[in-house]
Amino acid sequence: MSVEAPPDSGFEFEAETLIIGAGAAGLVAALSALEAGREVLVLEADPVPSGSTALSAGLIPAAGTKAQKAAGIDDSPALFAADIMAKAKGENDPDLVESLAEGAAEAIDWLADRFGLPLTVVDDFSYPGHSRRRMHGLPSRAGRDLIDALRATAEAEGVPIVTERRVETLYAEGEGTIRGVSARLPDGSTEDVGCRRLILACNGFGGNREMVRQHMPAIGEAIYFGHDGNRGDALNWGEALGAATSHLGAFQGHGNVAHPHGILISWAVIMEGGIQVNLEGRRFWDETQGYSEAAAAVLAQPEGIAWAIYDDRIGGIARQFADFQEAEAQGAVIRADTVAELAERTRLPEVELSKTLESIGTVGDPFGRVFDGEKRLVPPFAATRVTGTLFHTQGGLDIAPDGQVKRKDGGLLPNLYAVGGAAVGVSGSGDAGYLSGNGLLAAVVLGRKAGLSG
Repeated sequence: MSVEAPPDSGFEFEAETLIIGAGAAGLVAALSALEAGREVLVLEADPVPSGSTALSAGLIPAAGTKAQKAAGIDDSPALFAADIMAKAKGENDPDLVESLAEGAAEAIDWLADRFGLPLTVVDDFSYPGHSRRRMHGLPSRAGRDLIDALRATAEAEGVPIVTERRVETLYAEGEGTIRGVSARLPDGSTEDVGCRRLILACNGFGGNREMVRQHMPAIGEAIYFGHDGNRGDALNWGEALGAATSHLGAFQGHGNVAHPHGILISWAVIMEGGIQVNLEGRRFWDETQGYSEAAAAVLAQPEGIAWAIYDDRIGGIARQFADFQEAEAQGAVIRADTVAELAERTRLPEVELSKTLESIGTVGDPFGRVFDGEKRLVPPFAATRVTGTLFHTQGGLDIAPDGQVKRKDGGLLPNLYAVGGAAVGVSGSGDAGYLSGNGLLAAVVLGRKAGLSG
């Protein structure tokens, strides 16, 4: 990846707004720019746009939406912003937090009203750190369906998405003004594309193991559950242009990924009363802290493995997620009518497992978790063998509230924007500051703002 002077021969193609990456951030940015009357072109490295969005549950947090009001949920952007700040212990940029919290409802209602995306609120369980139920998703609760819906919408609106074009070079002049890019085709040839402004929607650097080990060694050897194409391109270009960066050690992990199946198990199984135990049959932390922190907690256990233990009631709630249905279909969900059978099927020591289950909700939980007495685990039980993974990086290029990239020495780069994982998130400096949905929040809201800006 490099930054060079514009070619003397000019450009083969030109676009007013050029977007690198056709994930959720890039597609929302494209739809917004088109709405603002701009000529748009999206370049995507993969044959079919998917990105990390396709690997997620496709849930976007927003406060004050029409869907929330219809569900009888009283919420506000101010309360949402307070939750984001509290989870990251104030380490995040309050102006960026306010921008995301204020813009989320408008973005959700716009996608629903303008394009007919059937976004509804997950209203039967709460995510850690959210004081209201504000996670919005498609009926399948599947990121794959969200990215497919956004792609179909963009195509229907006439957004040109050119695939199998991996951008390698940015062309810049003067004080960092972007004039175009060079993209490599599958046959090894290149195309030069000019632009008046550039939006980087090519995510973070989770697919670059060297950069992960450098900036976040605690998760450096974990399974990466994101898109392999996230190689830190935006970060490298930005640094070459003199851009500021922030919180490069921040990331979102997940400690409830079925192993070896590689399927995300909804955190609903925990928040509704389930637990995690290690191979000794013992609990090892307060599971309600969050699924991002769970990655490190699980990886610290013997063999980096835990079992999520829940029951049929909880399984019924988790079944709204397509991922959980797939986990059931692939045999990742084990069921048992008794503790003895559960121990046998999971190969966990029965005596310790029995003690653990009997101690749930007792006074003085050793990890400080508060259990709901009405949600005690009862037979038949269910369990899934899980591990901790890295989902995506949360540090990146430092940005203004509309996504415009900041300079290291002050001010803004003239026509460069970063959205989604290419930009710094609002999760603070590590993994514990990640509030559920922060990734797609930054993708959708910043995509919307960057598309309309300029």
